[in-house]
Amino acid sequence: MPQAHGAAPPHPPETALARSLPGPGGGQARAVRGVVPVLAFAGISVAVMQTLLVPVVARLPALLGTATSDAAWVVTATLLSGAVATPIMGRLGDLYGKRRLILFSLAAMVLGSLICGSTSSLIPMVTGRAVQGFAMGAIPLGISIMRDELPAERLGPAMAFMSSSLGVGGALGMPLAAYVAQHTDWHVLFFGSAGIGVLAMLLVVTVVPESEQRTGGRFDFPGALGLAAGLVALLLAVSKGGDWGWSSGTTLGLFAASVVIFLLWGLMELRIAHPLVDLRSTARRQVLLTNLASITVGLAFYAATLVLPQLLQLPSSTGYGLGQSMVVAGMCVAPMGISMMLVSSLSARISATRGPKVSLMAGLVILAVAYLAGTALMGAVWQVVITAVLIGVGIGIAYSAMPALIIGAVPPSESGAANGLNTLMRSIGTSTSSAVVGVVLAHMSMPLGGNAVPTPEAFRTSFLIAAGAALTGLVIASFLPGRSSGKV
Repeated sequence: MPQAHGAAPPHPPETALARSLPGPGGGQARAVRGVVPVLAFAGISVAVMQTLLVPVVARLPALLGTATSDAAWVVTATLLSGAVATPIMGRLGDLYGKRRLILFSLAAMVLGSLICGSTSSLIPMVTGRAVQGFAMGAIPLGISIMRDELPAERLGPAMAFMSSSLGVGGALGMPLAAYVAQHTDWHVLFFGSAGIGVLAMLLVVTVVPESEQRTGGRFDFPGALGLAAGLVALLLAVSKGGDWGWSSGTTLGLFAASVVIFLLWGLMELRIAHPLVDLRSTARRQVLLTNLASITVGLAFYAATLVLPQLLQLPSSTGYGLGQSMVVAGMCVAPMGISMMLVSSLSARISATRGPKVSLMAGLVILAVAYLAGTALMGAVWQVVITAVLIGVGIGIAYSAMPALIIGAVPPSESGAANGLNTLMRSIGTSTSSAVVGVVLAHMSMPLGGNAVPTPEAFRTSFLIAAGAALTGLVIASFLPGRSSGKV
């Protein structure tokens, strides 16, 4: 069967796995025993960094002495740099060593954290957050190392856990960040992030072996610049369209520019010998559809992150707010991350027995049901916790299936770049969710004490949008090839 229809690639994953089985001396076995928890910790540390400022977003304009629209760049900068860096780091890892690039990613997180922890001014803060964004490449690189180093029977569960680490770290880090922000100087958040990054680097150096898998050729600098330009234009329009106006010349111009740039970039990538992204590989049905589904899952996931903390913290005098503190709100959302972590092994078992397509579709079904149920479960704290758990289960199963689908369709030499592109698709989904849900919450609001707060209808509409995204992903996933193409 032609590769375009999702058949196994010419270099099956088992080839790389066979090379990584323990040798007579047992050296590889020692590395295998520690590599999964260490790489997962690196992924969780990156996720903690990404959601570090969620508890203090509303206070950022006052903390930085700037306008609300300008303060939003503190969040947008990390999103943009992470989206640009993720596929680039994946390709560099394929060329020069995946562990080396993980260490570089974590070092960027440490450096950016130190910059942010040392300033209360907007420009240095945005700069530091942009540097931090480069750490996002650690997650797809970690999945690629697992493919190169782990025996076949351990690969599925390990990839599932690593893939879910982004949500796990984000959900578990929020209550801790809220506590620190509420009881200490908010700069401590960044110094804590730097300390976690240093610990992750030490563990990676000590435990994780450098993969011997390499890709030939040179790094595609023009391709990297073109991809960066296209992504910046697209994500700027998505993330700032609500502030500038969706029909404004700036927003529409950026959308148009991103289309033109991506078309020219794609033509260039198809013509060079060693492209940054092998578009012929990503056009395979299994890779293409998985990436499209990833956008919808990212969109659905971020809606909960934006809605649930606000619902919990709104004062009870509104008649629907639950009147909880910042710390309690974070603790109520944390079960979402715990459930993601717990179901990652379940997702791996479903993928092993029924195929990763079934696992992805099951997660999307649970996610849609969770959001639909969430439109009615808004009247008490325990109801919000139930909604968070159900959303975490759906996200955890869906996220954990994606690496198996991607890795089952590309040769080992392309695994870093392919996983980086898949993570990029999630980032596009989360940034789109941030923009769309942000517009809904801002426009469906009512005055309260001089401020505008979202109405119950705004929360329900956001949940319905997330449910629609999950159902769209379910339709996309139904066209994926069957189990024979998803084996890892």
